[in-house]
Amino acid sequence: MKRWLAMLVVVALGILPGLTGCKLIEKDEAKNTEDILAAAGFRQFPANTPAHITMLQTMKPRTMKMINHNGKAYYVYPDPTNCNCLYAGTVAEYEQYKKLAFEKEMADEKLEAAEAAEDASMNWGMWGPWW
Repeated sequence: MKRWLAMLVVVALGILPGLTGCKLIEKDEAKNTEDILAAAGFRQFPANTPAHITMLQTMKPRTMKMINHNGKAYYVYPDPTNCNCLYAGTVAEYEQYKKLAFEKEMADEKLEAAEAAEDASMNWGMWGPWW
């Protein structure tokens, strides 16, 4: 029994750092998305009442959804874990969000390509054999 428990602890300790890393990446991605939403003009509505909190928790987190409110189309992005808020924007703001997200993606790809080209141009052999 002790051996089984020890193995369980070892496995759990091996898995936990990976899960923590995934959560950090997820939180970073959410922050990037929320920065773009804010730049596009989306408004942030904090979940500061029990009704808001309940509704926010029933929504699929960190996904964009179009809704109709008072006969007008809006896009909403709920984040119950990072900011505990709801981002909402008009169709025009959503189009601006898509444009900014695309521009950021292109900039990230250009940066990756530049870094790869820089790495390829390095003379790593000057350091001698590594092993």
